[in-house]
Amino acid sequence: MRQNGKNILVNKSKIMVTIKKVWFDETRIFVELSDARVIGTPVSWYPNLRKGTPKQWQEFEIWGDGTWLHWEDLDEDLSLEGFLTYKQEPAKA
Repeated sequence: MRQNGKNILVNKSKIMVTIKKVWFDETRIFVELSDARVIGTPVSWYPNLRKGTPKQWQEFEIWGDGTWLHWEDLDEDLSLEGFLTYKQEPAKA
């Protein structure tokens, strides 16, 4: 599959890379993948994360053999596929 001009490995709707590491700075979430890519997106893109504190951000679990992130207290689940394909819509004036 091609997304934004880049090849994304997909095998019967399963992503062939996994989440290996997750960390945050003051405004972004970073995900390191098993193929050594690092993806960083603004926490503000995810409403439930945005409502949380930096301490709550650290209280996640990696699910689905490395394909999902889950925050119980924040009621948030983020998929690896979403990190690879999600585009924030521009704010409307």
